[in-house]
Amino acid sequence: MTVETKTAASKKPQKKDFKFKNIIGKTPKEKSRNRFIFCCVTPTFLLFLLFKIYPMISAAKMSLYRSTGLSSAPTFIGFENFTTLFNDPVFWKSLGNTFFLLGVFPLATMLLALFFAVILTQGKIFEWEKTLYRLVFFLPNVLSMVVIGMLFMYIYDFNLGILNSFLDFVGMGALKRTWLGESSTVMWALAFTMVWQAAGYYMVMYISGINRIPEDLYEAATLDGASPIKQFFIITLPLIWEVVRVTITFFITGAFNLSFIFVKVMTKGGPNNASQTLLNYMDTQAFMNANYGYAMAISVVVFVIAIALALIVKKITEREVIEL
Repeated sequence: MTVETKTAASKKPQKKDFKFKNIIGKTPKEKSRNRFIFCCVTPTFLLFLLFKIYPMISAAKMSLYRSTGLSSAPTFIGFENFTTLFNDPVFWKSLGNTFFLLGVFPLATMLLALFFAVILTQGKIFEWEKTLYRLVFFLPNVLSMVVIGMLFMYIYDFNLGILNSFLDFVGMGALKRTWLGESSTVMWALAFTMVWQAAGYYMVMYISGINRIPEDLYEAATLDGASPIKQFFIITLPLIWEVVRVTITFFITGAFNLSFIFVKVMTKGGPNNASQTLLNYMDTQAFMNANYGYAMAISVVVFVIAIALALIVKKITEREVIEL
């Protein structure tokens, strides 16, 4: 009995102590490889600290000060900027507009991109047509966003715009609007511009995911009598879900970045702050009103919202990965 106990105990795996030399490497080959990895990673890590972490810490610190730039020394005021912020009606308007775009832009872009991706991969059209349509849909991503903003300013123009001219042509002149000059339509006009610019980019990502799915799965589903719509929900969507998850995260950052550029070019936040978004309001406070501390308080709010949304999306969309 004693021998068996000793034998069983001797077979237990021994817990190895952590040693720094295990990271460096034991053999000359491991040491050489790890030194090479260290040399490759270090510059990137330092640049990340310099251009990402340091600005974030500086912004958070400046949000606690009253600062107007170089004219006077910053004055520490604690959380007064945040108190003012949460009582600012323009801030709440900007926040509402940002959440509007965070709702409309990802949903519309994802649905359009998925629709075009499925049509161009599984639709019964010629190969040259697929190539042509892919080029046409992806073209907006080649253009500068400033150019796209100016193009849609012309499209939405009340007197010379293509949209109002088309409504006149089809006998629907009563629907003509000053699309960028009315608070009821300006956000929808901006959202449509953002979707038009981004749909082709995400379509290409979805096409790459769909092309990895074996054709045998669709052939078997067809033999079982599954319709194309059913095949999409039981085959295509589950197998490209990881790609969809990544794009949803991109939609969040895209909604912030695209809205800033298009609002800056097309509306300047008007009319009467009806199209103001958080990043544009931050830009206005920093570079037009020289209220840097207040602007940094807005940036902290944007950072918290972006991180919170990313974590929520990650949790909600988490699924078991299906191996092809």
